[in-house]
Amino acid sequence: MIQATNKPDGGGGRATATFDALVIGAGIAGLYQLYRLRELGLNVRAIDAASGVGGTWYWNRYPGARVDSEGYVYHYLFSETLYKGWSWSERYPSQPEIERWLNYVADQLDLRKDIQFGTRVQSAHFNGATERWVVATDKGDVIDTQFLVTCCGMLSAPHVSFPGQETFRGQVFHTARWPRQLVEFAGKRVGVVGIGATGIQVIQTIAEEVDQLKVFVRTPQYVLPMKNPKYTAADVEAYKSKFKVLTERLPHTFTGFEFDVEYAWPDLSAQQRRKVLEDCWNDGSVKLWVSSFAELFFDEAVNAEISEFVRAKMRERLTDPKLCDLLIPSDYGFGTHRVPLEQNFLEAFHRTNVEIVSVKTNAIERITAEGIQTTDGTVHALDVIILATGFDAGTGALTRIDIRGRGGRSLKEDWGRDIRTTMGLQVHGYPNLFTTAVPLAPAAALCNETTCLQQQVEWITGCISYLRDKNFKVIEPSKELEDQWVAHHDALAKAMLIAKTNSWYLGSNVEGKPRRVLSYTGGVGNYRKKCDEVAASGYRGFVTH
Repeated sequence: MIQATNKPDGGGGRATATFDALVIGAGIAGLYQLYRLRELGLNVRAIDAASGVGGTWYWNRYPGARVDSEGYVYHYLFSETLYKGWSWSERYPSQPEIERWLNYVADQLDLRKDIQFGTRVQSAHFNGATERWVVATDKGDVIDTQFLVTCCGMLSAPHVSFPGQETFRGQVFHTARWPRQLVEFAGKRVGVVGIGATGIQVIQTIAEEVDQLKVFVRTPQYVLPMKNPKYTAADVEAYKSKFKVLTERLPHTFTGFEFDVEYAWPDLSAQQRRKVLEDCWNDGSVKLWVSSFAELFFDEAVNAEISEFVRAKMRERLTDPKLCDLLIPSDYGFGTHRVPLEQNFLEAFHRTNVEIVSVKTNAIERITAEGIQTTDGTVHALDVIILATGFDAGTGALTRIDIRGRGGRSLKEDWGRDIRTTMGLQVHGYPNLFTTAVPLAPAAALCNETTCLQQQVEWITGCISYLRDKNFKVIEPSKELEDQWVAHHDALAKAMLIAKTNSWYLGSNVEGKPRRVLSYTGGVGNYRKKCDEVAASGYRGFVTH
């Protein structure tokens, strides 16, 4: 529990803890934000609902969970000592290793003493009289803070929408709330709902273990094969020797990865284009998606050709025409949804114990005591149901907190009408509220998450440092500045094919959610440049006093 000062809150007699800054979340962004604000000399506290650090990598411990950025770029780059003090065991580390890495970071930076675990923030209200935030938790804490920084994650609010779940006699798990204890699958009938990136990892991992596996498929996915070699000591030494190169390169590429787009489609012959595509495919990474040709995202003819290239690769691995129909996309283009990496995911469907249940036209109606019922009345009997049903991306983590800004305005209500932010870092009407991994900034879509989150934390830290140097108490983006940013964001997004395809990129997986491309699509390097320009201008367009 927070060690509270002896200051009454004016209601109910509860004590109030007072801080300069409160950070919500102890994942990649939250740990770094806590460290940076503490280095400024602020009295700062972080709060997290989990029992330990990790954020997404604490909760997402489902079978097969692993990162699809190479470990050597999925790292903090502010400290060479911290970077070189940790060695990854393989190219794409799994969840247990990433969780250990984040614990290593917390230990090396001595962060735990300033984190309150096992605590969920329920509300955060801006007090117009004091111009500070009053935050309440489920543990009864009432916290008074000047600055509130949310580091809750882009993909952290599970999206589940099936009635009758509580009646199921077996076990139900959402992949984003997986239990710490081992889940036994041997001899069981297991159903997996969803084949996005998470569902793919679960399916390819447990197919050999279960007695029967039913996969409920609505939208097929383009996939890329993951090549995940174990690292030797020489491999580790090689990537660590690139530390300075990575610090100079990653923040300025289009997606925050080491590789970047090198060729323009019109400049190459058909044979040369094919070679680029083959080389990217054989790299065993997301390279084909994020750094083959920029035209993939804008030009329908180019996208169609690359899409067919990927479909052909998938058809080579699927021997059954029915599997091809159900697992290979035909009605949207490659790269307009997130493109998962996989390891023998397609081959899992050749197993006799694995069955596809198409729910595109015969939807899941409810969960019953026995299993999953579709609209045609069929009940698929199961012992375990795994919901890989995705997230209320970008907004869900914050709208599940009662956040109220100036004049009592509600962030949930505001975003329920129109999802708007200023650079994804602040929101008009919510003074001294800073945000990471929210809409209109680079995030999980088209971004190596660690690169983007570090930049956002550093901008927030610089802004707070500026306020303290100038003896300002409050900063808030003007409506005019926010209008300008939203217009800029939308102009970029509307030029992309992503904007024409239903997916969580637009929030279309959540009924009633306002439609907008959630992630900034102008490129990680360009976004950084614009943020730096705002800071260099003395935060022109922001209201301070």
